Amino acid sequence: MFYNKKIITLIMGSLLWLPQFAVSAEVNILSERQEFLLRPFLDVFEEKTGIKANVVFLKKGSLERLKQQPGSVDALLTVDIANLTAIADAGLFQPINSKIIEQNVPANYRDPNGLWTALTARARVIYYSKDRVKANELSTYENLTDSAFKGRVCTRSGYHKYNVALISSMIAEHGLSAAKLWLQGLKNNRGRKPSGNDRGQVKAIYQGQCDVALGNTYYMGKMLEREDQRAWAAAVGIFFPNQGDRGTHMNVSGGAITKAAKNKAEALRLLEFLAGDLAQYMYAQVNHEYPVKSGVSFSGIVQSFGSGQDGVKKGVFRQDQRNLAEIGSHRKEAIKILDEVGFDN
Repeated sequence: MFYNKKIITLIMGSLLWLPQFAVSAEVNILSERQEFLLRPFLDVFEEKTGIKANVVFLKKGSLERLKQQPGSVDALLTVDIANLTAIADAGLFQPINSKIIEQNVPANYRDPNGLWTALTARARVIYYSKDRVKANELSTYENLTDSAFKGRVCTRSGYHKYNVALISSMIAEHGLSAAKLWLQGLKNNRGRKPSGNDRGQVKAIYQGQCDVALGNTYYMGKMLEREDQRAWAAAVGIFFPNQGDRGTHMNVSGGAITKAAKNKAEALRLLEFLAGDLAQYMYAQVNHEYPVKSGVSFSGIVQSFGSGQDGVKKGVFRQDQRNLAEIGSHRKEAIKILDEVGFDN
């Protein structure tokens, strides 16, 4: 993780000129983001604002935690649109009233009722073997069901939130019946039973178990930073699907203020900080995610993604502009058709 540490050191060093605050306020955070990803941001937030950031990390189960201990959490930080939508539907968020967030975060990355906001974006792309697949063989998510890919597709569990979101986007685009046919076709073309995480799919391509897989972009940046995984990453290319029509499916990490927040003003300061220039730059450089605020530079690794693919230069590509709240609304239907086709069997 040398690259990350170097960036963090430079950013923290640039904050030495900031005035030092006496800690007189706090914000209690429930986070599903991993600690090593979030802690650098909270350190900077504390330095910049004087607000103490108390955080509990929870891999899953945020909805149940908020129901059981509502007053203990001011702000939720989570990954995936399905999580945000489910908790918003349960009535556990309150509206975010912030001109800063409205200016910094595009409308399709915010809840229409102001209940949550995206903080970063990631593209669900097609990883492909550089040795066994040419980029011109690829085009869309839909075409992964073609007979040419029989026995060549790898996926993680269909029930993982990243895949549920992608399936939900297919329902939003094509309707439930067509999305189910696509899901069945994807299952038919699998080269192995679903297993592992997104990095595991890249490793499977490297080992020759399959030729193409679905995965999030930022994992490539993480693998390139690790000596033991660099060979996996070097073996694959990244293809951005659907550049000729609706664009590549996007998912997000996001944040919200809980309905029972005791430190509402501090929670709002946190979300505004994370949507601001400094944190957005850190997200891009440290985590290799796409900033949601326009004008923030991508990391050098992300700029290399898709180079040479038509319409994809320096990481710039056509993104699906559908509001993520609409995609999140189809999550139950996505799980239903996963059950019906027995996708993970």
